[in-house]
Formats: sequence, C-alpha cells, structure tokens
Amino acid sequence: MNQLSKPHYPFLNARCLQSLLLVFISIITVPAFVSGQQSVKALETDEQQVASRNTWRGASFPVENFRGYTSAFGYRRSATGGSNWEFHGGLDLAAPQGSYIRSWWAGKVVKVADRNACGTHIIIQSGQWEHKYCHMKGHVATAGGDRYLVDREGGVQIREGQQLGAGTRIGRVGMTGRTTGPHLHWGLKYASNYVDPALVLRAMYAQQPTNVQQTAVSQQQLVNSKVSEF
Repeated sequence: MNQLSKPHYPFLNARCLQSLLLVFISIITVPAFVSGQQSVKALETDEQQVASRNTWRGASFPVENFRGYTSAFGYRRSATGGSNWEFHGGLDLAAPQGSYIRSWWAGKVVKVADRNACGTHIIIQSGQWEHKYCHMKGHVATAGGDRYLVDREGGVQIREGQQLGAGTRIGRVGMTGRTTGPHLHWGLKYASNYVDPALVLRAMYAQQPTNVQQTAVSQQQLVNSKVSEF
C-alpha cells in the first residue's frame, strides 16, 4: 500500500505560490540565544549561505491546504504554558487535520516513530540534508522485520529505508505528540546543524523565474482584494 502519488511542485500551484510569497515578505525568524563567542548574526549568515547554496527548482512546499505560520524557528516560551524558554527546531505550518504532507526533497526514510513529543513522525535524509515531519496522523507498525508509518484512512504506508521522490505524499496533518492545534512541524538540518526552514522557503521563492514570482504576487493581491470586500 505504498503511496505512489506523483511529485507535486509548489511553483505550479497557486496556493503554494502564495505560501512561498508570504514567507518571502514576512519576518518569521526569531533570534536565538547563543552561548560562547559565536554571535546570532554569524549564525544567521551561515544559515543563509547554506539555504541559498542549492537549486530548489524541484523542491516541494511540505503541506497542502496551508493556512499560515504559527510558530517560528528559534527560542520561544513554552508552547504548552509556563514561563520556560525552549528551543523550537523547526517551523510550524498550520493546516486542517487530514491535509496531506509532502516530502520537501527526494531522499531516504531514515526513521519512523510515534512515541515522543513529536508524535507520529518521519525523518528523511537527502545527502547532507535531514528533514523532519511531526504530529502526523497514524502510527508505527512492524511487519516482516521492517518498520512502517501507517495511516490507513489516508492511504499512506511509508517504510523505514524507503526511497522517496520530492513531492511524494508521506502522511497527513494530525495532532499526535505535544501539540496545541493541527499543524505540521517541519524541521531541517544540514550536516547535523539546524537550519531555519524559513530561509530555505525564501531561497525557493527567490530562485523562481520572474514570471512565476509575478504570478504569486498577483494571486496574493487577488486574495487580499477578496478579503477587503468583507
């Protein structure tokens, strides 16, 4: 029952174009607390260089039915209450429960799990990039010595060790693990170091042809005009 949906490229989809545009024009990066001699500015510069180093023409926006960004990358107060600060190693993308999640980049599934704060989740390795998807629907099952992420209602079964293409549907938005609402927590690492996913999304948008960017702007202006009518 492996998911065999065709790759989905966000640059050909109006909603995903709007999503990338919102990243490009929004400030959603939260400054991190850094110990030692390395400054926040230096860290951000390193991340920007890593994010813009690749060509992202074949990458996929990671969630369908995107509604907005609910929590940025970096340090924040505890999302479940209290005054403690915690490091948030990803970007939260709100979407209705059951919305499909797509692999941002082609790679190998290196982990499926369902027993920690991340809930049911999957980790994919793409060269030196590692991408993580949390709070998904479904559970982990074992069969024939292999581990699977299983979401029968969504028609998804992903095997640990499986090779996936960019844009493959890998699961659905749920509320497993520690979460206060339906969303995808999307985390990125490069060479085992965290990278702000917002920087990668901005690089994806910036690398698109001018006519594609103009389409995204036009689509967003149309949305804004419809909202202003109410």
